[in-house]
Amino acid sequence: MTDEPAGHVEELSSSACWELLRTARVGRLAVWVDDHPDIFPVNHIVDHGTLVFRTAEGTKLAAALSETPVALEIDGYDEGAAKAWSVVVRGRAEQIQRPQELMDTMDLPLLPWQAGRKGILVRIVPELVTGRRFPIADPEVWRTPFSGVRRAPSE
Repeated sequence: MTDEPAGHVEELSSSACWELLRTARVGRLAVWVDDHPDIFPVNHIVDHGTLVFRTAEGTKLAAALSETPVALEIDGYDEGAAKAWSVVVRGRAEQIQRPQELMDTMDLPLLPWQAGRKGILVRIVPELVTGRRFPIADPEVWRTPFSGVRRAPSE
């Protein structure tokens, strides 16, 4: 697959992370809801060093706008290089409410997959952006002498 040592993880620079964030349109937003973490898929777009997504009233919005920081994670696979990558943005979410800011963000190509009213714009202001890239392990690495043995059905 690659000439790199098995398990080699490349820490990505901030600019490489932002470049990857610009290529992905869907990420997973991690928030704290009541007494547990929860994750929501969101369509997002990079806007002046922040991430913006659309949403509606509900659990995701309430949790994102709470005092607890949020995280947004994207990942992907570079088939040509046989490498996977992952970028995590940690920070605070804030609702975009000022008229000028709303006008500036309304023209962003931010198109949610799910139909419905999603007129609330939220901005994630990063406190930390990290990323890594690593070679994909050859599937043979995970094979054991018992991988081809079928189990009897449970009764």
